[in-house]
This record gives sequence, C-alpha cells and structure tokens, in this order.
Amino acid sequence: MEQLSGLDASFLYLETGNMPMHIGSLAIYDQSTAPGGAVTFKDILRFFEKRVHKARAFRRRIVTVPMSLDHPYWIDDPDFDLEFHVRHIALPKPGDWRQLCIQTARLHARPLDTTRPLWEAYVIEGLDNVAGVPEGSFALVTKLHHAAIDGVSGAEISTAIHDISPEDTVELPDDDWRPERFPSAMELLGRSAVTTAKKPFEFASLLARNAPTAWRFGRGLLNKELQLTTKVPRTRFNGNVSPHRVFDGRSFSLDEIRAIKGRIDGATVNDVIVSVCGGALRRYLESKGELPEESLVAMAPVSARPEEMRKAAGNLVSTMSLPVRSDIADPLDRLRAVRGESERAKKLTRTVGASLAAEAAHFLPSTTTGWMATAYGRYGLAKRLPPIFNTVITNVPGPNFPLYSMGSRMVANFGLGPVAHGVGLFQPVIGYNGQITISVNSCRDMMPDPAFYCDGLTEAFEDLKKAAKRPATGRKKTKRKRASTKKRPAKVKQR
Repeated sequence: MEQLSGLDASFLYLETGNMPMHIGSLAIYDQSTAPGGAVTFKDILRFFEKRVHKARAFRRRIVTVPMSLDHPYWIDDPDFDLEFHVRHIALPKPGDWRQLCIQTARLHARPLDTTRPLWEAYVIEGLDNVAGVPEGSFALVTKLHHAAIDGVSGAEISTAIHDISPEDTVELPDDDWRPERFPSAMELLGRSAVTTAKKPFEFASLLARNAPTAWRFGRGLLNKELQLTTKVPRTRFNGNVSPHRVFDGRSFSLDEIRAIKGRIDGATVNDVIVSVCGGALRRYLESKGELPEESLVAMAPVSARPEEMRKAAGNLVSTMSLPVRSDIADPLDRLRAVRGESERAKKLTRTVGASLAAEAAHFLPSTTTGWMATAYGRYGLAKRLPPIFNTVITNVPGPNFPLYSMGSRMVANFGLGPVAHGVGLFQPVIGYNGQITISVNSCRDMMPDPAFYCDGLTEAFEDLKKAAKRPATGRKKTKRKRASTKKRPAKVKQR
C-alpha cells in the first residue's frame, strides 16, 4: 500500500463530471508486420496478460480514507479483471480520419471508474480510409488517470506494451501475483493520524529548505533579472467546459523542424512548436474576429523528475508560463520572440526550482482542492476571475526509432490530455520516429471545428518553413499587428 502524493491526489480532487482528469494517446499500428500478418483481439488480450506485471498502474486501484481526512492510497486490486480494461470496437464505413477523431473524442470524454485500476485501452478496427495509414491498420486509444502518471512516468506504460522488434519475447509470468490485503477503515484512520502529526514538521522543513530560493526570487524580481507573465488576455478557451470533447492532430517532420530552428540562434525544437501553435491560434481567433492585441499565454509543464526516477510512477512536474506570441504576424519574428520568452521562462523556473510546486502540493488539505474545483465550475468563476493561461502545450519526447506492439509497427502516435474550466484547450506534442505530432483536445462548445484549427497548424508550419528559407537581411524589428475590433464571419468547416 502506497499513499498518493499531494500532487497526484490533486488530480482526483479536481475531477468533476465535466472535467475528467486522465491523459492518454491515440496510436495507429500496421498489423502487416505481425506474425501471420494479422492480430486478433484474443491475441491482444494475451499480449496484455503477459505484460500487466511490467507497470504498477495496471493493477493498482484507489482506496480513500474515511471522511477524506487524508490523501488516498494505492492498493493492488483484488478483483482485477483484464477484460474490463481492454475493449474492442470498430469504426463504421467509410472508416476515415474524421470518424476516428470523433470516436477518440467520445472515448476520451468519459471518466474512468475510480473503483477499478485507473486505465482503459480501446482497440479500434475499421481504419479503411485514413490517408497515410496502411490498409488493415488498427488504432489503440489508451486512457490513464493523471493521478497515476505524468508525461514522463508514462514511459513505464509505453515500455510495458511495446517492443523494438515485431518478435514478442515476453513469456507469461508465473502465477504468483497476490493482491494486497484490503485495509480496514481503522487502519486507514490510524495512518492518517500519523501523517497529519508529521505535516507541521515537514512543512517547517520545506520552508527552511526553500528560504534561499525565496530570497533569490525576490531579488530577481526587484532588479528585473526575472520577469513574470502578468497580462493574459481572455479568450473563448477561458470559460467553463462542457462534458463534450473534440480531438484532431497533425504530424510534422522532425528534420524540417530542426532546419527551421537552426535559423534562429539558440532556438529549440520546442520553440518552433510553440511558435507554430501561436500562429495557429492567431489564425483561428482572427477568423472569429476575436484575436486579442496581447499574446496568448501557454502553460508548459516542466519535469521535476531526476534521472534516477524517470520510470517512477506518479507526478513530478512544475509549470512555466510561456507567451506564444500570437500578437506577431511574421512567422520568423514570432519564432525569435518565442525563443526569448522561453529563455525568460526557463530562467524563472531554474530560480524557483522545478520541484517546489510538487512538494508544496503535499500540504494542501485533502478536501479543499476538490471543494474549490467544484465551486470554480458551479459558480462560473472561470468567466469572472482573470485567466492564468489560455492553453496548455506539453512536449513529451519519444524514441527516434520504430516501436512494435502485438508485433504491429506503430505508424503514428497522438497525445490526449485533460481540459479544465478556465483552460479549455490542451495541445500535447509527441515525438516518434522522425515525426512530431501536435494534437488538439478541447471542449466542443469552445472549438466546434478542430479540423480548421489543425489546418492552421499546417499553414503556420509551412509559413515558418518559407520564412526560414528567406535570405538573411539583418534582424528586423518585431512588428505587432493590432487585432481588428470588427467581427468577421468565420470560414470554417463545421464538425
């Protein structure tokens, strides 16, 4: 039995009917590489059966403390049923990309069952008309609660269900797994009493350890070595989210991204991606007559996980605030500005320390976060309080070589993430085998036309490629284009 950290537990407390807190992926596989050229659902079940022991999240469920007096615990599920978690569906004809996106969004919108291990996997057949996907391919939509993993610790799950060749060398484990004894209410209350008694001393230790950090932070703000992002414009993504979701995504060449970043000294792959997202957001909001003068701001998760804990379960993340420079029309000037914003954000994160937020979350009262999340949505506070971010952009690097699952080669991998009241646009970025995918997860009321937004991602990328090929003529001054106050009809494809 293992207690959740404060940060892990907060994802449980934040969850509401309109706001499930799981992450996941949409992966597409070419089964022609599998032995015999085909994979049955029975084969898939047996594949998972052989590998559930390789990741703790597969068989662990939540046990709550009576009256929520303390953070919950993980315990091996005595009623673990693999067939409940691995499911099999198919797309109707014609089986195209739009249908796959709609089905993925519907699956992702459903909350997980908190009385069972917090994951589900859906095998989707019928991908008969998806451009660029080999005939006979299938998709795998996975859902895992954010309380169990973050983007980095999710590598344990990925490793468990993937190989580096079509051959499956994993044998069924010995049948020696035994679930833990289910704890009694008195045992949980006793543990709660002990942890509660320790917290004042642990909190004092946290303050003492971070006193030098607070001093450096204050000094940096006073002498303007550090800068905070203070102005975040209100957009359509900063309201209450509905229970309905949309999903779409696009893939880009990693080599082309690297060529683009080489045009700006010090620019990174992530800077290029953020700049592309900034261009897409500019195009999308401009088409609605809603482009603000100020730049939209992204929340970018930052791993606080030391190398020796890369495969550890749970969340060890902090965040940084990053303007995407949607206020700049020229794509190369936007990239240059994003690079500067990124440097300032990283400097701030280094000063504060990436692990501070994760440590501080441990001391939040177990009932307060959930009550605040419920009240935030119920009373429409997302529309009344100033926004903190407009979107989330999270970048999860992956292997630059092919992966196989069930003998089938992974063709593409797209990310899935939660949207929340006040931040209704989540954009996961995943690297895999020479490609970078940018996915769009949003509330259907906020973004009824995700394909139009994704077309903007492609357009922003192509514009940036062309700009990067222009002859260097010296650094131009960054020009900001004022947003039009006149409403224009949107030319979008309705979902």
